[in-house]
Amino acid sequence: MKAGIHRSEEARALHSLSRDLFDKLREDILTERLKPGEKLAEQRICEAYKVSRTPVREALKQLAAEGLLETIPNRGAFVSGLSRGDLEDIFVLREICELQAVRWAIERITDERLAELFEIFEFMEFYTEKRDTKKMTEINANFHKLIYAASDCRMLRHILSSYQTYIRHSRQTEPCAEADLPAILAEHKRIFDAFHAADAEAGASAMRAHIRGARARALGHTV
Repeated sequence: MKAGIHRSEEARALHSLSRDLFDKLREDILTERLKPGEKLAEQRICEAYKVSRTPVREALKQLAAEGLLETIPNRGAFVSGLSRGDLEDIFVLREICELQAVRWAIERITDERLAELFEIFEFMEFYTEKRDTKKMTEINANFHKLIYAASDCRMLRHILSSYQTYIRHSRQTEPCAEADLPAILAEHKRIFDAFHAADAEAGASAMRAHIRGARARALGHTV
C-alpha cells in the first residue's frame, strides 16, 4: 500500500512539473523568447529550465498538441508559434465560445458569483478612473474568468482560458492603451447590465460587441 501511495505521489509531482514547464515554454513561445523555427532540443531545455527529460518530453507533447511546435521525424521539435492569421482565427473562435459562455452564465449564475461580478466591475470603474492599464488588464481577465466559471461548463472554461493566454501573451497583439479604457469599461458595463437584468440574449449581444472591440484593439484594425 505504501509503495502504491508513493508511486501516486511521484506521478502527481511529475504531472505538476510537466504542467509548469509547459506553461513556461508556452509563454516563451508566445512572447517569442523562443523564436518561430527555433529547434527545441531536449537536453538544452533540461539545462535551461533545470528539469529532467521526462517532464520535458511531456511538455513538448502538449505544445505539439496545441500547435505551438512541430515535430519532424529524424530532425526534432521546432517552434511554430502563432501567426497573425492564427490570432484572427482565435478571435473568431473566442467570439463563438464566449457568446455561449455568457448565455449559460446568465442562466446559471449564483447570487454569490453575481455579487463577485459586481465587485470586479467596481474595480474596473476604479482603475479606469486611475488610468491604470496594467490593473485593468488583470481585472478584465478576472471578469471573463468568472463568466467562464459561472457558465458551469468545464470544456468551455478550458478552451476560453487557453484563448485568453494566447492573446494576452502574444507579441503580435497590441497592449492595452490608456485611451481605450473608457470604451473597455463601457463594453463590460453592457455585459454586467445583462447579468443584472438576467437577459441572456442581451448578454450575448454585449459580449459580441466587446470581443469585436477587443479584436480591433489587439490587432490594430477595424472589424
